[in-house]
Amino acid sequence: MTIIVAYAPRPEGRAALEKGIELAGRFQERLVVVNAGPGGTSNDPSLADCADAEDVEKRLASCGVEAEFKQFVRGNTAVEEIEDLAEKLHASLVIIGLRKRSPVGKLFLGSTAQDLLLKMDCPVLAVKAG
Repeated sequence: MTIIVAYAPRPEGRAALEKGIELAGRFQERLVVVNAGPGGTSNDPSLADCADAEDVEKRLASCGVEAEFKQFVRGNTAVEEIEDLAEKLHASLVIIGLRKRSPVGKLFLGSTAQDLLLKMDCPVLAVKAG
């Protein structure tokens, strides 16, 4: 089985990455870290730049679990890419990071997080940054 981490280059994305590494090691599962977005703009804050992608790949290489980093910029949403990959890999778990929200913001999780929680067929673990 495979654990998938939905990664964004923010503190909550890094928290999801670390939790994914921890759980993949504990359960001896493969780890796939996914950074995805529709593309079209070069300054999409959800997409990892070259330096951040390199940092993630270095972290995965040193973590002691079978792991890989995938980045998708094909016109699909992050939810579509993660949902498709989870189905193909028979994911046992998807891990997402959540941001701290204001009282008004708590009414809405965020479209990507909310969509993943509602659409995924496998369990989804939401973690917060420390």
